[in-house]
Amino acid sequence: MAKPIMAKATAVWLVDNTTINFKQIADFVGMHELEVQGIADGDVAQGVKGFDPIANNQLTQEEIDAAQADPLHKLKLKFNAAAQGEEKRRGPRYTPLSKRQDRPASILWLVKFHPELTDGQISKLVGTTKPTIQAIRERTHWNISNIQPIDPVALGLCKQSELDAAVQKAAAKKAKEGEVMSDDERRKLVSTEQSLGMDAEPKIPTAIEGLETFTLSGNDDEAEEEGQKGDYSDADSFFTLPDGTHDDDEDEESKS
Repeated sequence: MAKPIMAKATAVWLVDNTTINFKQIADFVGMHELEVQGIADGDVAQGVKGFDPIANNQLTQEEIDAAQADPLHKLKLKFNAAAQGEEKRRGPRYTPLSKRQDRPASILWLVKFHPELTDGQISKLVGTTKPTIQAIRERTHWNISNIQPIDPVALGLCKQSELDAAVQKAAAKKAKEGEVMSDDERRKLVSTEQSLGMDAEPKIPTAIEGLETFTLSGNDDEAEEEGQKGDYSDADSFFTLPDGTHDDDEDEESKS
């Protein structure tokens, strides 16, 4: 349901100038009933000037009269032909000047981690042009060496729900065309809510990497080599010195 512009100021005017109950006003302006009650008590929207919905072509006097006569009547926004189709405006969205320098980083992130997105989808998500996206794809952008990929959601260029919707739409189109997706591409299609609910994959600590293939059973050839070096199963054989070593020590002691 469409909501009026300047919702809080409209609620202030309706509280001050009508006898419509809080529930009706809250449903009309898209606020909570307690917040509307706070406006009436003077705790909320202090200093906010009321916005007349009749003078601004949002409500009719007949609609207000009907709501005052029937507590269950729901206010309906006045039909405005000039406002039709505003939600379906095409083309890239407006990006504030303070965030325009972050667009190349977000484009590189989308191109790298979501290659299934089309140039048109990326253009709508971050508010850029197709030549810029193409330049980053082909790495011919004038500043490509200094651009680091950054999530556009983290930069505030789009919402996570918008990104998820675009990715899901691209996946559906790809599946419809009969293209087989790799496991890595399919993993990227999981939404934020689903990914946060997944169990973390067990990881092997770096200190013991490679030990998963270690076995205690030795090789037969290695066992034979060990047997050739000597049998040290008893103490006498272990402390027996090699031939000639004892005689050399005695000769040196006699000379001294």
